[in-house]
Amino acid sequence: MIIKTRLLALALSSLLAANVAAAATLPTQPVLTLAAAQQVLQAAQAKAQAENWPCVISVVDAAGLPVALVRMDNAAVPAGVEIAPGKARTAALFRRPSGALEDAINGNRPAAATARGFVLMRGGLPLVADGQVVGAIGVSADTPQHDEDIAKAGVAALK
Repeated sequence: MIIKTRLLALALSSLLAANVAAAATLPTQPVLTLAAAQQVLQAAQAKAQAENWPCVISVVDAAGLPVALVRMDNAAVPAGVEIAPGKARTAALFRRPSGALEDAINGNRPAAATARGFVLMRGGLPLVADGQVVGAIGVSADTPQHDEDIAKAGVAALK
């Protein structure tokens, strides 16, 4: 009887340990590596150079933290060294293009302007891998459309 009880206790203990281990398993998600960030940055820079739109390009991770930045010679907007990372951070943390927030402010959600610390202007786009936002790219060139076109070239390089 003692042996059966011990075997039963051991079996129950093993079953509980297996269930706890299964419950404690954390999900995995893709991460933006430096190599991938540089690939995004280079593709965006190539687009900017091809169109003669010197700019600042920033790539951040999913938490909005900087991974890579380039300030091209003769960048059109000197403040771009602060604006481009802000656009990227905004796109990463809101999980949508920064231009969507600009549209909200100018449309039916002017209260979005109270989102302090974010850059609510076109030119920031999320970077998505396996259906998850892994980071974002932000661009500050000369016009909102150029910013988005350059950023789109960077996004396309991640796929």
